[in-house]
Amino acid sequence: MNKDLYSVLGVSKTASEAEIKSAYRKLARKYHPDLNKDNKDAAEKFKEVSAAYDILGNKEKRQKYDNNEIDSEGKPTGFGAGFGGGQSGFGGDGSFYTYTSTGNANPFGGDAGGFDFSSIFGNDIFSQFTGGAGRGFSGGARRARKGEDIAYTMSIAFLDAVQGSEQKVILGGKTINVKIPAGSADNQTLRLKGLGQPGFNGGPAGDVLITLKVQPHPYFRAEGQDIHLDLPVSLKEAVLGAKVTVPTISGKVAVKIPPYSDSGEKLRLKGKGIKSKNGTGDEIITLKVITSADKNAELEKVLAAMPDKNIRNF
Repeated sequence: MNKDLYSVLGVSKTASEAEIKSAYRKLARKYHPDLNKDNKDAAEKFKEVSAAYDILGNKEKRQKYDNNEIDSEGKPTGFGAGFGGGQSGFGGDGSFYTYTSTGNANPFGGDAGGFDFSSIFGNDIFSQFTGGAGRGFSGGARRARKGEDIAYTMSIAFLDAVQGSEQKVILGGKTINVKIPAGSADNQTLRLKGLGQPGFNGGPAGDVLITLKVQPHPYFRAEGQDIHLDLPVSLKEAVLGAKVTVPTISGKVAVKIPPYSDSGEKLRLKGKGIKSKNGTGDEIITLKVITSADKNAELEKVLAAMPDKNIRNF
């Protein structure tokens, strides 16, 4: 049966080489025999998409197919040149790939070289299927390959990230305790070795990669090892000075506001930042002077009596 190879790969006839390659990768991963050992339909589908890519993934063969010089099996149709004298439309000796799933034969026919996965998948996961006497593609002993990694995203509270904590996650039906190091940052990735997908042919298991999504805090923010806090102070506290209680990531402490403090001035609390293997940071407090929204006749009278002072240099 002459099939439409573009439909087999699920792409349009105007698809680019990259689009065709991407479509084939997805289908090959889905139907590969080593991942569907008890599914004969998957094995047949894998042969079908591989045969389609054998033609559409080759620039010259694709052109011949588009020009109706060869059919979906790669055989000359009689409408193009280059198949006289026992030669195939591709040159060479007229042989074509054949497909079989019996015994230990190469599923792509021909010699032991058969279909070269490395030209399609490079060094990614499917290189684990090259080689093998059982269902291999390049002959020789099957090589051990590491299993696939598992990606996982974890939402975590700000204080749990900066102070360090232990979180529970469920992977593959198992509950795993994950240690969050102190000072962990947003989008940081933690690697749990050997907890991913099983390896192939005796290879090691893959890893679990956990990307942290640190939730913002209502008033703290982290910059390196330091914790920053904007502290609202009243006009009275700023002018006369005051002793106020402020939060830190390890509890509340009393802080002295110096008299005549300006908005934007900073106070430093030594050792009240993030404590991690990289050292201990500080808490940096930035003063934000807030004038009262309530009318105060006495304050207005005092301020009006004060001499004007030029505080701008522009």
